[in-house]
Amino acid sequence: MSAAAVESAQRPSRQPWLADFLTGEGQSWIFVLKAALALYVATWLAMWLQLEKPSTTMITVLLLMHPQSGMVLAKSFYRAIGTLAGSVFGVLLMALFPQQRELFLLSLSLWVALCAGGATLYRNFMSYGFMLAGYSAAIVTMPAITNPLNVFDSAVMRVSEVLLGVIVAGTVSDLVLPGRLREVLRRSAREQFGHFLDFARNSTGGAIARADMEQAYLRFVRAAVQLENLRAAVIFEDPEARARSSRIRLINQLYMAATTTFQSVHHLINRLQRSGRADVADALVALYQPIGQALSPEPAQQHDPAVLAPRLQACERSVPALAQQLRATLPQVAQTDFDTGAILLQRFADELRDFTLVENSLRAKRLRGNVERVQFRRGNDHVGAGLAVLRTFFTMTALSAFWLASGWPHGASAMLIATIFAGLLSMAPNPVSTAFRTLFAQGLGMAAAFVVTFGLLPSCDGYAMFVMATLPLLIPGYYVQSKPAVSTTGVGYGIGFVSSMLLTNQMSYDPAFFLNEAIAQLAGFALSAVAFMVIPAITGSGWQRARQLRQLRRQVVQAASAPLAGLAYRFESVNRDLFLQVVTYTRPDSRESRDLLAWALTVHECGRGLIELRQDMAGSLLPATVEQLAQQAVQAVARLFEAPDHVRWQQAEQAVAAAIMGILRNQPGAQSGSRRMLLHLHQLRSVLRDDESALAPYMPTAAEPAHAS
Repeated sequence: MSAAAVESAQRPSRQPWLADFLTGEGQSWIFVLKAALALYVATWLAMWLQLEKPSTTMITVLLLMHPQSGMVLAKSFYRAIGTLAGSVFGVLLMALFPQQRELFLLSLSLWVALCAGGATLYRNFMSYGFMLAGYSAAIVTMPAITNPLNVFDSAVMRVSEVLLGVIVAGTVSDLVLPGRLREVLRRSAREQFGHFLDFARNSTGGAIARADMEQAYLRFVRAAVQLENLRAAVIFEDPEARARSSRIRLINQLYMAATTTFQSVHHLINRLQRSGRADVADALVALYQPIGQALSPEPAQQHDPAVLAPRLQACERSVPALAQQLRATLPQVAQTDFDTGAILLQRFADELRDFTLVENSLRAKRLRGNVERVQFRRGNDHVGAGLAVLRTFFTMTALSAFWLASGWPHGASAMLIATIFAGLLSMAPNPVSTAFRTLFAQGLGMAAAFVVTFGLLPSCDGYAMFVMATLPLLIPGYYVQSKPAVSTTGVGYGIGFVSSMLLTNQMSYDPAFFLNEAIAQLAGFALSAVAFMVIPAITGSGWQRARQLRQLRRQVVQAASAPLAGLAYRFESVNRDLFLQVVTYTRPDSRESRDLLAWALTVHECGRGLIELRQDMAGSLLPATVEQLAQQAVQAVARLFEAPDHVRWQQAEQAVAAAIMGILRNQPGAQSGSRRMLLHLHQLRSVLRDDESALAPYMPTAAEPAHAS
């Protein structure tokens, strides 16, 4: 083979890697360019407007800039709200305690701690609002602590400096080489739509191994949460996305509901096959075929909702008649098992139809009509937020006590830096290692600032010379900040560099003051890092994962007892958010990961079954005895998931069986309004008896009867 042939054969293997590398590097350097431009424009405006501390504007830009425009605008929106809230609180606090410094610092420490807890509790862009509410209260009041009469002027000046940074960062990000999230959102939504339909189409054979279903479930969960995160950011950058936001939310909820029903159908078929009821399983697979056919137009049209929607509508109308035909071929003893699967398949067809109809309306050039408004609920960790409050309060009170006892002239600077990083570190997945990396980066930034301040700036004449002197040492921080894995380190370098320069219109070159300020800032940051060692973060810890798994199981308790209005949507979104929080810190393919996936699937199937059962109970006129038995079954299943053990499993199984017998004894009702209740109870009993589910360890060791329900 010739050298040219060898080279051409090898080129395809190198080009994808090279293309990815160049794309990533290109995006990083575009971010560096935009971030530097925003910083210098904001600094020039702050100095032209004679603002007192241009460094506050610089820090604002530094914290806000992000490679994606929507991210910057979302952070800017919440940062502006947080700044205003913190400034108002700071003024009120100074008015309450103008001469009681101890009470003032204690109250300020509590406010900053509560804001850090809010930043931990809300893992989206609202966290920036909480972080800035604490930071703004500190920067407004600290300069005026020795002269309370100046607090209002200080508040006006700080708000002006921060809002100037917010406006400039948002404007530059949106106008200069904008990195739009809109296309990312559109691509993610269409990939989510196409992937699920492909999976459903290719699963018409019925049997899917449990391990394959678990991995599919993991992909479904990640897709749903990622879509919501993107939607929450895109609405800030694009009015068209804001107009379509409610449809995107509804599509995501319909997607989650359809994936849950899909899993329930296949788990039931698998259980029937394992229990020797192949005739029922084959009948359900045959009933599944029209759905697969509806999802199988020409290859070029298989992801086109305009083509799929009418096909699924026709399929939905044909399923009941086909179900009657297939049911007639089965012995009477098997018909209840078949009916249980048939009602799930009918629900799946309905959900697929709604899914494609809303997707089709979303892709239309002009929106028509309104859709149901739904919310994606998060599974927030209140214990973790409480620990963040305690940790930050400890840090701030320790600094306050040292400041008051020693009369430290630079104590205010230490508290300001501690306020910033208490919020930033509370949002980090591994705060201790992040803290020490960022502390080192901040020290490097301060060293670079020393070189610039005392070596270069005294020789600079004009703003252009200032840019030339500072830009080479600013670029490394922005470049590191462009890398998601170490972005906090880049922020630390930038804050160390910007805050240490103490830039003003009339510079004062005092090396002793510079070093004292640097020591104070490092001390404030170091104490924030030490606080995470004294009161460790629980994010990703085994204790937190176990607690969140209990919280995941308690979603079944919520399904059994919470008000029905909006419950199905809350159940679907909270479960997925909780599951993703836990699985993110679980080693893939470990026993813990497999146990978690098993519990998540079981919780979804049982919880959705309970919600459907309660909805049918609410819409049916039942004899008092039957309603009581059904309620007892619902509560017994809830108690099992609250604290699973062998006794509660037996109680739940017996309660469900008693409710089934109660409906069967009431034959007229069983053939009318309570028929759906009977089928939901059969499904619940089938889940309880699933020897491959998370409930298997609590089942009796004796062989179960050879039926699925």
